[in-house]
Amino acid sequence: MVFKPMTAAVALALLLTGAKGQQFPIPEPSAADLARVNYHRVTSKSSPAPEPGAENTPLLSPLVDASGRRVQNTEEWYRHRRPELMKTWTAVLGKIAPAPADKKWFGDVRKVVEDGRREMDGYTRVDLDIPLEKDFYQRHLLLLPTGQGPGPFPVVIAWTSSTPDYREPESWWGAYLARHGYVVLTSWSFIRNYREGTRLAASNELVYERFGHWLGMGKMVHDVAREIEYLRSLPQVDGKRIGFMGFSLGAKAAVYVAAFNPDVKVTVAVDPHIALNGGTNWYAPWYLDWHRKFADIHTPDYPVPELRGTVQSLLNPDVKRPGFEHDHQELLALAAPRALLVIGGSRSEDAGGDSDDLESWAYVNRAKEVYKLLGVPERLQFCSTSQGHQATGDQIDPAWQAFLQYFLKDHPVEAGSRY
Repeated sequence: MVFKPMTAAVALALLLTGAKGQQFPIPEPSAADLARVNYHRVTSKSSPAPEPGAENTPLLSPLVDASGRRVQNTEEWYRHRRPELMKTWTAVLGKIAPAPADKKWFGDVRKVVEDGRREMDGYTRVDLDIPLEKDFYQRHLLLLPTGQGPGPFPVVIAWTSSTPDYREPESWWGAYLARHGYVVLTSWSFIRNYREGTRLAASNELVYERFGHWLGMGKMVHDVAREIEYLRSLPQVDGKRIGFMGFSLGAKAAVYVAAFNPDVKVTVAVDPHIALNGGTNWYAPWYLDWHRKFADIHTPDYPVPELRGTVQSLLNPDVKRPGFEHDHQELLALAAPRALLVIGGSRSEDAGGDSDDLESWAYVNRAKEVYKLLGVPERLQFCSTSQGHQATGDQIDPAWQAFLQYFLKDHPVEAGSRY
């Protein structure tokens, strides 16, 4: 198939999905892409686990449990396999929410500090700091629609990447969304700005010092939960229609938010590089910290002695088999039945670098097995583009705009979804 760039003025290739036949402006995948099931080749030269031959090895299906038995129906998924995956990944992350002893660090999130407001075209822009912890206020922009009725409106939390600051999502996506009837809260991950002015590994060390084993990705999930708690206190917000979107670092957070926060009904991850061990740095201390030893990780018989007690020993229990047994197809599956759009920036085979390329299809295809089992295959989409590692573009924007419109406005994912 020859890929033609999509623009607002040019007809888009449309992928028809699901029994209802709704349309999204997403390039139609080839039959070969839909048949992909193998791991991404390990292309990051800094990966501590080269895993030769992974690209020739099938990813494990999320429907196959630890004993090798395949889930046959929705009840088995919800009662057995899904809790099994949640237990595995909670052990990896340490925790998703604070332990009882941690709660002393969290106060009333509604006690924000407003730093100013400005009337924009179609919305009010509020600069404010939210107390994610009692002694830490995170920077945010709140965009409130004006001249569009009283609401309440659906809300989208929008996180930036590893370089522009917390305000950048306003220009990427927020202004458009606010002018089209969404409340928007922009911010960034704590690894960009945390207590004592720390970032990256230094911010992570402060988390470990205060909370123990709580990986960066797990802490990000809880920070979003705190943002939601604040947003639900606003009369302009419909607390049942909540979305999250992010680019790069923010997209990595989006994958974990989609998996572990059921309050987020619709997620858009713009170029997260979904492969756990491919072309990007999921192994970094501020993400999953593969090689740090934790007292609550008990893998005394792991065949690589120096990795006993580490996150890698949980992710890759069978060292003889190429590829990690636990990879991000499991997290995409945990997002089901909620709506999730992954947007990739490269249409190369495996040279996307930080971008999701064609080998990312395998992770979506495996997760789609769960969405199909639950009867909602249209809620998981992969939009493959050739725009590079970018937050916006004429191939990118129509996809997220249509996806959010469909699942947060026209046909909102029901608040009563089982997870």
